[in-house]
Amino acid sequence: MTAHPSNGGTVTQVDSIQHLPSPPHPPTVHGASESGHHVEVVKERTPQGGEWLLSGIICINILMLGCALVSSSAFNVVAITPVHRQIFLITLLVLTMLWMLFYMVVTSREDRAVLFKDRHAGPVWLKAGLVLFGLLSFLMDIFKIATYVGYLHCDSPVKVAYPIVQAVFLFFQTYFLWFHSRDCVQLHTNLTRCGLTLTLSTNLVVWMAAVTEESIQRYDSCTEVLSCSFLFLDEANYGAKKCTCSHMACETFKEAFYYLYPFNIEYSLFASAMTYIMWKNVGRIVDHHKHHKFNFYVKDVFVGPVAGLLLVVAGLVIFVLYKINILKEDKEKRNKALLIHFIMNIVIVSLMSLSTMIGCIIYRLDRREYVSDKNPTRSLDVGLLVASSLGQFIISYFSLVATVATGAQGYLNVLNLAWAVVLVVEIGLQNYFIIEGLHRQPINVMQANARAFQDHTEMANDVEGQISRYSISKKPSWKRRVLREVCAFLLLANIILWIMPAFGARPQFDHSAEIYFYNYTMWNAIVNIGLPFGIFYRMHAVASLFEVYLRD
Repeated sequence: MTAHPSNGGTVTQVDSIQHLPSPPHPPTVHGASESGHHVEVVKERTPQGGEWLLSGIICINILMLGCALVSSSAFNVVAITPVHRQIFLITLLVLTMLWMLFYMVVTSREDRAVLFKDRHAGPVWLKAGLVLFGLLSFLMDIFKIATYVGYLHCDSPVKVAYPIVQAVFLFFQTYFLWFHSRDCVQLHTNLTRCGLTLTLSTNLVVWMAAVTEESIQRYDSCTEVLSCSFLFLDEANYGAKKCTCSHMACETFKEAFYYLYPFNIEYSLFASAMTYIMWKNVGRIVDHHKHHKFNFYVKDVFVGPVAGLLLVVAGLVIFVLYKINILKEDKEKRNKALLIHFIMNIVIVSLMSLSTMIGCIIYRLDRREYVSDKNPTRSLDVGLLVASSLGQFIISYFSLVATVATGAQGYLNVLNLAWAVVLVVEIGLQNYFIIEGLHRQPINVMQANARAFQDHTEMANDVEGQISRYSISKKPSWKRRVLREVCAFLLLANIILWIMPAFGARPQFDHSAEIYFYNYTMWNAIVNIGLPFGIFYRMHAVASLFEVYLRD
């Protein structure tokens, strides 16, 4: 239980506004609030080292084995095939569903199993995203089933069984996370931790498999301009036409599920994040009297949403033109497609950098205190934001080195270099802005504290000026309006930066400078490692910016 003591002076008076007494709460077995301070009681039963260690060992071993099998099945044509990988994945999916069934039927129904809920975990936007991506992943599995059924007469039925099992798993897991993502489990803790790490590692292995399959499919459509020198095993073509499809719609279904891979990748990452929070909450005890509800409204916000929508529309137009022209045989038209794509991305990222800088300056002028309560969800949000941004950093820096080393000759190389530089600057500034916003005291809490402080008439005269600073009136201050405009603009800009790579924009391969510098094998590995994280970063940034918008 923590409290914030006051000192003397003006700064202390401002601090006292931020730590005013909460309305009285009935005593509970979990803790009570001290007079004169906001308190959140967070207790954790100190686990024995073996409890965490066992679940961690399970997760690491499954991930390492999965990584080895997924990599081997992509590069090895004979010894390890996609069928072996899919058998391993089916085993993981079935074991995970069995544990989820046990948890929902046995553990969660025990009287003292789930006494507490973490209200910060499983927000509505995360659950909505999980359902949306789950439905699109289910559609992808349907297309896969329809495709691989046409090869049953000459190939393994495992290729049909895997999407069937995965489709069932999607429903199981989505239901499980929708209703239990906030659970703080107190019984069967060892088994629950192990089951959650099994679920976490399963989702990550499925994510690795989806990234690999998408890379294989993309290589199959590789154009001659890339001068591709390395050959993957293309499981959809079953080894150079050795097996032909028995119905006419195979190519159509294959093309359809290729464009749905990004949603399946995002679903696995969303599920992994929610599962990790559940794992951190095992044995955790939380008193919820400090939970604050945020209201969403767009009043007094205009410039940011309008500018963001214009960027989204312009980005979609440029993306369609890029996809049309980049597939043509005419080299001049392909170069024109790359030109407009580079220019559009540089403009978007430059405007984002400028607006983010304005938001960072506002935060430096703002004297709101940082929140200090323990919150695994916020810690995970920050960790995912920073970790996923490393993927785009990797691609940008490798591209920067290749372009500078080759002399940056030609307008496309110059634009590619500029894009890499401004992208690094934009991601760094945006990370700082989001992390600052997530760690600042929510403005509605400041207003509630200020109103409560006004009830103490003996202190009202001393802090009258400070109270007005936090806008007890409904009209927001200019700082709050600017911050909301920045958040709204960045949110929409990140959406278009997510849409373009998620739906197949690959200038990293269409522009051949890095391929000639690193060779295709190395550059393909760099992009396939960094790009999925970069796509997830944009999606996660959208969610984080929405939360920052609500807090301001």
